[in-house]
Amino acid sequence: MASRTPSPRPVGAVTRGTTNPNRLRRMDRWIAAAHGPELRRSGDPVAVDLGYGAAPWTAVELLGRLRTAAPAAEVVGIEIEPARVAAAKPYERAGLAFRHGGFEVPLPDSRRPALIRAANVLRQYDEGEVAGVWARLCGRLAPGGLLVEGTCDEIGRRHVWVALGVEGPRTVTFATRLGSLERPSDLAERLPKALIHRNVPGEPVHAFLRDFDRAWAAAAPYASLGARQRWIKAVRDLSADWPLADGERRWRQGEVTVNWAALQPRTG
Repeated sequence: MASRTPSPRPVGAVTRGTTNPNRLRRMDRWIAAAHGPELRRSGDPVAVDLGYGAAPWTAVELLGRLRTAAPAAEVVGIEIEPARVAAAKPYERAGLAFRHGGFEVPLPDSRRPALIRAANVLRQYDEGEVAGVWARLCGRLAPGGLLVEGTCDEIGRRHVWVALGVEGPRTVTFATRLGSLERPSDLAERLPKALIHRNVPGEPVHAFLRDFDRAWAAAAPYASLGARQRWIKAVRDLSADWPLADGERRWRQGEVTVNWAALQPRTG
């Protein structure tokens, strides 16, 4: 009998696996709004939920939210821990599958994903490893594809993510449940790995959060109209000095998206 060639070892490390239903709702809704048109145009609108964790909730929810924007969308959940894949298999159905793998993003039939979402995956890695992981994941994308990589708290109230195309990082999005926000810099604890250690004086992300706090304080009179109106006012004032990539429709959701070039870490 011919010997069987072993499968390549998945690239990456096992994460804690912490997950909760609805944890990634803010990221999912942004993806559906920002990338939905590209998914609808795609001849193979397959999305990858990379490192979905100990339970498959985030992959199940991603499929439902993407299909509001792209009815033909499919989702493949990929996990480096085999036991998590086995536990997710009973949830498979048309358009939803689970596979063992890592940053190599193994998909059958040489498929290339139109979307890779990697939430709360890179927190355990060194900052110096992020660029290489980003490049590897972006190299797996289909033309016009998007990588969304970021971090959120355990119940999804605060979330920050970077959106990348095949050319590299494009934007950074800050999203929050406005009723629980004391000041915008509260989001600093959820900065993705590429930025969290750069929230220090002299770095652009620190200056951005400083200016955001000042705009939030100046918008205090709008608090009587509700936290949403205060946020919109603060973001509108912030846009005078920072290159924002969205508008009031997204601001009303408790979001603001900034061009990556304005926040990227200084070299050295």
